[in-house]
Amino acid sequence: MKAKILWIEGKRADSPSFVPVVRKKDYIVDVVPTGSAALARLKEFDPDLIIVNAASMRTSGKRICCELRAQLDDLPILLLASAEYVEEKDTGTHGVLKAPFSQRKLTNRIVQLLPGDGKLLLHTGPIRLDLEKRRVRCQGRETRLTPRLTHLLQIFMKNPGEVLEREVLFREIWQTEYTADTRSLDVHISWLREALEENPRQPQFLKTIRGVGYRLDV
Repeated sequence: MKAKILWIEGKRADSPSFVPVVRKKDYIVDVVPTGSAALARLKEFDPDLIIVNAASMRTSGKRICCELRAQLDDLPILLLASAEYVEEKDTGTHGVLKAPFSQRKLTNRIVQLLPGDGKLLLHTGPIRLDLEKRRVRCQGRETRLTPRLTHLLQIFMKNPGEVLEREVLFREIWQTEYTADTRSLDVHISWLREALEENPRQPQFLKTIRGVGYRLDV
């Protein structure tokens, strides 16, 4: 599965764009000219990483990054800054590359921020789960999960459309034969819905099957 990068770049770059270089690394790169265009593109494109070339827009990039962060939870954002850039707090980025920097330095930083090589990635419908980093992304939102939540979601993603009984899930996740009280499972389901659903109270993906268990619809 190729990683997807949403790249924000203006038309006033003082140096050639790095986009062709990154595309040659077999990434899918979608370029937009502004932060507002990126926000409008998020759900449809569903990126793994956002790169903000602030230097090409004659800006520090802080406002754009903060606006994106408010919509993206833990999705990584990399800021490409001019040589005059002064470090700021609370920019919402996962890293800053200050000009000048080499192509290799940029691609190395991209590799660090992207999910693994595909061996530890699950992709079911709009849900992507990075088992190594324990991150789930769905509809443009990324959330870090606990080991137990990761295991629980992994079971659902391997069995889409199937009704999974509460007792079976509880036995598998908690590694116990005692299934008289499965309220802890309900709590974990609610946490998963917070990570996956736009409206956890009216779940689109993780459905309750009354008297039986739960089902992942994708």
